[in-house]
Amino acid sequence: MENSKTQNENSQNQGQKTQEGSKPQRNRRPNPHRQHNNPNRQPQENRENKNTEASGNNNGNRNRNRNRKPNPNRQGGQQQRQEGQNNRNQGQNNRKPNSNANRNGGGNKGRGNKRKNVTTVNDTMRASIEENRRVQEARMAPWKQIDLNSKGKVRFTPLGGLGEIGGNMAVLETETTAIVIDVGMSFPDETMHGVDILVPDFSYLHTIKDKIKGIVITHGHEDHIGAMPYLFKELKFPVYGTPLALAMIENKFNEHGLKADAKYFRFITKRKQYEIGDMKIEWIHNTHSIIDACSLAIETPAGILMHTADFKIDHTPVDGYTMDLRRYAHYGEKGVLCLFSDSTNSHNPGFTKSETVVGKTFDQLFEMAKGRVIMSTFSSNVHRIFQAMQRGVKHNRKICVIGRSMERNVETNRALGYVDIDDRHFIEVHEVPKYADHEVLIVTTGSQGETMAALNRMASDEHRHIKLKPSDTVIISASAIPGNEASVSKLMNLLMKAGVTVRYKEFSDIHVSGHAAQEEQKLILRLVQPKFFLPVHGEYNHIAKHARTAVECGVDERNILLMSDGDQVEITPKYLKKVKTVKSGKTYIDNQNNMTIENDVVLDRQKLAEDGIVTIVAQVSQSEGRLVGKPVVYTHGLVPDKEDKKFAKEIEHLLETMLLNMKAKGIPEHTVIEDEIRSAVRKHVVRTKKRYPLIIPTVFVI
Repeated sequence: MENSKTQNENSQNQGQKTQEGSKPQRNRRPNPHRQHNNPNRQPQENRENKNTEASGNNNGNRNRNRNRKPNPNRQGGQQQRQEGQNNRNQGQNNRKPNSNANRNGGGNKGRGNKRKNVTTVNDTMRASIEENRRVQEARMAPWKQIDLNSKGKVRFTPLGGLGEIGGNMAVLETETTAIVIDVGMSFPDETMHGVDILVPDFSYLHTIKDKIKGIVITHGHEDHIGAMPYLFKELKFPVYGTPLALAMIENKFNEHGLKADAKYFRFITKRKQYEIGDMKIEWIHNTHSIIDACSLAIETPAGILMHTADFKIDHTPVDGYTMDLRRYAHYGEKGVLCLFSDSTNSHNPGFTKSETVVGKTFDQLFEMAKGRVIMSTFSSNVHRIFQAMQRGVKHNRKICVIGRSMERNVETNRALGYVDIDDRHFIEVHEVPKYADHEVLIVTTGSQGETMAALNRMASDEHRHIKLKPSDTVIISASAIPGNEASVSKLMNLLMKAGVTVRYKEFSDIHVSGHAAQEEQKLILRLVQPKFFLPVHGEYNHIAKHARTAVECGVDERNILLMSDGDQVEITPKYLKKVKTVKSGKTYIDNQNNMTIENDVVLDRQKLAEDGIVTIVAQVSQSEGRLVGKPVVYTHGLVPDKEDKKFAKEIEHLLETMLLNMKAKGIPEHTVIEDEIRSAVRKHVVRTKKRYPLIIPTVFVI
C-alpha cells in the first residue's frame, strides 16, 4: 500500500511539473530539519507579488514541493519561467532546496531577482560618461599631443653619473646642435693610490666639438661643476647657469689660472627660455641641498624633454623658495616626450625631510654644548651652514670658518646675499684663543674624512691653530658618500680618541638628504606624465628601482631604458632606442698639483700595492756564459725581511740554471737576457707565492 501511495504521489508531482514546464522532480527523502510550520511565512498575495523576484525555492515554500498542485494564482510565475528561465540550472533549483537560502536564513533572494530603483541611463548621460572618459584619458597621457609625423630626433649620451654616485655629465644633441649638461667630478676608491678626484673622459666631446653650442649647468655641487677647469684646459664653450653656480665655477677657474675664461659665462633668469642652437632651454627652480638648484625644460625638434637634475620637494625650504611645481605641470600639459630624473634615493620610501628640521636639531645641540662647537658639513650646503651660523649668533658665539673650500663658498654666498650675517659675528682662526670656549663656533670642512681637510687635521693633532679639547662638541652634519665609509669611520675613531663629544647619527635629523624619495619621484612623474623615461644619476640598482616606480605611475615599461655611461640613446616621437656606445671613463687627478695621472701609473701603483716588486741586478760573462759574482735581489711587498736571503738564493740558482740552458746557443745581448729573467722569475714567484709582482731585472754583459 505504501509503495502504491508513493507511486501515486510521484505521478501527481510529475504531472504538476510537466504542467509548469519544468523537468520531472526526482524522489526525495523527508528532511527532519525542515520547518513545516513557519511563523514568518508570508500571505499568499505577497508571495504572488514577488513571484518575479524569486524562483520559488525559499524556506517557506519547501514543504509544498512534496505534493504541489497547479495553482491558478501562480500563472504569472509560470509564464515568466516559460518565457526565459527554462534552463538546466533552474530545473535543478526546482528539484532540490537552495543551499544559499538555507545559509541566509530565508529564501527571499533567489535567482532571477531584479534590482530596485534602477537609474535610467539615457543617451545624454551615456554621451557625458563617454566625454568624461575621453577627457580623463587625455589628461593621463598628454604626450599623445606630440606629432608622430615629426622627423625630429635627439640623442642623449651620459658620460658620467650612471653606475656611480657623482661625476655627472651628459650630452644632448640634434643634427646641428649639441649641449653639455653639467661637468662634474667624483671621488676615487681606496685602490686608486695617490688619486684625489676623478673627472670624466672628454674624448667624445672632442669628436663633436664643432656641434657643441654651450654647457648647461644645473647647480653648483662639485659632482656637477668640479671638472669644469679640466675641461676648459682642453675645450672652451659658452657656460649657462645661475649666478651662484657660475660664481663657484669662477672660483675654480681662478685656482687653475683660467681667470680670463669668465668671459664665457652667460647668466640665466629662471622661467625664461634661452635659444642655444636649435634648442630652447628654460631653467626651473627646484629645492636641493644647495641654493639656486634648477631643473631643465628643453624644447627640441623632436619634442619637449625635461631633466630634473638633483632635487627633492621641500615645502618649507630655508630661503622660502619652494620648488616650481607649476612649471612641471605647465610642460606636462603641453606633452613631454622624455623625462630624465634623479634616481639617487629611489630605494627610500615616503618623502625626504625638509632642510629646516636640521635647524631644530641644531637648537638642541647648541643648548647641550658647554664648550666650543665645531660643525662640519659639505662646503656647498649653504643652507645648512647658514642655519648653524644663525644658532651661533643666537647663542652669542663668534663664528670662525676654517677650510679653503668652506671659506671660499661662504664668502661667495655672502657677496651674493644668500648668507646675511653681519661681519662683526666673524673672527679669524688666530683669534679663537681670545674667546672663552662657550663663545666660539667653528664651521669647517672634512665631514667625509678627507685626509687633508681641516677636521681631520684637528683630530690628528696636526692643525696649527685648533687643538681639540674634551669639552668640545663636534657636529658632523653629513652622511658618508658611498666609497667614503672607511674614511669617515677612521675620522670618528680619531675624534673619539681625542675625547671630544661627537654628534653624528644618534640624532636622526642631524642630516637630511638633498635627493627625492619615492613619493617625490612619483609626484614628478605624475605632473610630467612623459611618454619615455630615462632614470639618471645613480648606480644601476638605483635607476632600476626608479624605473619600477615609473611603471607604477603609468609609464609603459617598453618606453624605459636603463643606461650606463657611454650608452647613446636616440629619442624620436615614435621610439626610444640605444644606437651605439661611445668612449667614456675617468681621468685621474692629483689635487696637490692639479695635474693628470696617467692610467698606467695608477695601474702600476695598484700592482705594487697588491703584489709587490722584485728588482734583480746581475753581471753575466758573455764568454763563459755564467754569472759573475752573486746577483743583487731586492723585494718589497712580497716576502718578509727575514726571508730575503732565502729568496735571493732561490733567484741565484734560477739564473744559473737559465744561463746554462742559454750557453749552448750563445749568450745574447742584455735586453734578451732581461726578458728571460723576467719570465723565469715570474713563473717561480707564481708557483711558490701565488703572486704577480712587478719584476725589474737589470743585466750587465761583460
